[in-house]
Amino acid sequence: MNPILRSCLAALALTVAALSSATAAEWKRSTVQGGELTREAHRDGRVYHGETTREGRNGGSYSSSTTCLDGYVDLCRRSFSATGPDGRAVSGKRYTARGPYRVRQAGIVTGPNGNSVVGARRFWRR
Repeated sequence: MNPILRSCLAALALTVAALSSATAAEWKRSTVQGGELTREAHRDGRVYHGETTREGRNGGSYSSSTTCLDGYVDLCRRSFSATGPDGRAVSGKRYTARGPYRVRQAGIVTGPNGNSVVGARRFWRR
């Protein structure tokens, strides 16, 4: 086989492998108030997933998980929960469709006493 053709095919194979493989990133830092923030992000093709955790110095915590499908219209689902230092918890879910011109969101939040609030909105992208 021609050496130039062989090197071109090898470069093409490396490019395809790099584009198709999953990527990941993770970082952790301290917050201004003395807590800690951790984030992770993973991408596998058109699907990407992220997680955030925050621990406060007073014992409060927050965590969220997001999964998105990348395309002409990006579709995302996020679930979150938070617990205050007194043990009261809030949780919820949000769904988002982000197109080239508009964004649509719907979500539900459940408070510490079990009551839920549902909301939806639509707005133009800037």
